[in-house]
Amino acid sequence: MVTRIVITGCCGRMGSRIGALALSDEEIEIFGAVETKTHPDVGKDFGNIIGDDDIGIQISGDLSQVAKGADAIIDFTTPTATVSNLGVANKLKIPIVIGTTGLTDEEMQVARHISKSIPVLISPNMSIGVNIVFKIVADITSMLGEGYDIEICEAHHNKKKDAPSGTAKRLAELIAEVKGKKLSDIAVYGRHGNTGQRRKGELGIHSLRAGNIIGDHTVIYSGTNDTIKISHSAHSRDILAQGAILAVKFIADRSPGLYSMQDVIGGL
Repeated sequence: MVTRIVITGCCGRMGSRIGALALSDEEIEIFGAVETKTHPDVGKDFGNIIGDDDIGIQISGDLSQVAKGADAIIDFTTPTATVSNLGVANKLKIPIVIGTTGLTDEEMQVARHISKSIPVLISPNMSIGVNIVFKIVADITSMLGEGYDIEICEAHHNKKKDAPSGTAKRLAELIAEVKGKKLSDIAVYGRHGNTGQRRKGELGIHSLRAGNIIGDHTVIYSGTNDTIKISHSAHSRDILAQGAILAVKFIADRSPGLYSMQDVIGGL
């Protein structure tokens, strides 16, 4: 079965890599490529952007036009654009995979509402490895109980706009859920000045931005007698692009609902 996809944010770091990998995947057909209407590459052949010859797919500034007849949409854009693209997907009744980070609670609520009508898969990190880490962290947090202090450290390239990363936020949410706490009640985002003694049960979250770091995440559990570290480092954006392609294959024929990469992993 061939899945016909439309890639939004197609000229960005992730969109272009998804396009390049999709082009060599026999189970995927690039059906459309979309950028903002004012982007300088609108009108160009998408093949030229992803380092290939012409592929007959002209970059468009209008998702509603190019998505008609597609099997699924992959969205790596901005929160505002994602909400707009969700509306188009809902109108056309096309499943959508969202890798955009920095979504607010209100924007997530829009996605939840639309998922009642179409399949919507959202993940702050499409990497299979990171999603395995999500599961491990939930299990370790449950097993260790309250005897360990927990800190999250993440590092990304200097062009990343949101902090902490979507992946770090999801790790923090999982830890809070296991502990039966609200993240807002236990999270401490960095420390500065005379902060006093560390509060029992608080969760430290720290962000670094430097160079061209693709994505590093570490969860530290430190107790009286030992320290446990769970780490994941991305060596290439291809791990995210490969995950997005797996996700779009997974969601193309699903029933309406809100899905995550944990559902994709469960089906491997």
